Amino acid sequence: MYRILIVEDDRGIAEAIAEQTRMWDMETRCVQNFRNVMKDFAEFDPHLVLLDIALPFYNGYHWCSEIRKVSSVPILFISSASDNMNMVMAMNMGADDFIAKPFDRQVLMAKLQAMLRRTYDFAPAVPILEHRGALLNTGDSTLTYGQEKIPLTKNEYRILVTLMENKGNVVSRERIMERLWESESFIDDNTLTVNVNRLRKKLDGAGLTDFIVTKFGVGYMIG
Repeated sequence: MYRILIVEDDRGIAEAIAEQTRMWDMETRCVQNFRNVMKDFAEFDPHLVLLDIALPFYNGYHWCSEIRKVSSVPILFISSASDNMNMVMAMNMGADDFIAKPFDRQVLMAKLQAMLRRTYDFAPAVPILEHRGALLNTGDSTLTYGQEKIPLTKNEYRILVTLMENKGNVVSRERIMERLWESESFIDDNTLTVNVNRLRKKLDGAGLTDFIVTKFGVGYMIG
């Protein structure tokens, strides 16, 4: 379970981010004592730090510099001070990325998860995922069933690989949309439904009926 340290003095924003990260099974801590952020950092030992610039006592640049003295943990700045000067300064101080307020929570989570994967996910991907005789090759993004190779769009592949990686478990619609965000195409709830229905028709046409099961109000799983 990834640990996320939130250094944000606006309680509403901090709690909203914490709630969102907990939905993705991440452990979070919101700093309370802005005189000594390093105490929370040392005790919590986070995998990633979300850091505001404008803070009481010492600004985010100060704490970014202090963290960099002892750790290379990913730091994502969140700030309404989104002019180029602040972005450049944040990067020069050792930040890994910057997102301006107000931000979309889905965009924030997509950035956060991408940073975590780049930093910690060193395990090689499973080259072939199999279910009910269907073979999904993660190397070239192709799906084969019997003698037939089923063409997949980028989004259809991302949906299928997410579900097959979590075989036996229900995957929430939110989690799938986060995965699709990585393709840099805007995905909302309706777009996801269209993509899933199109993928289902392809699978049904190849003989893989009921391959994707809907769990109403929750998400999807491989059947």
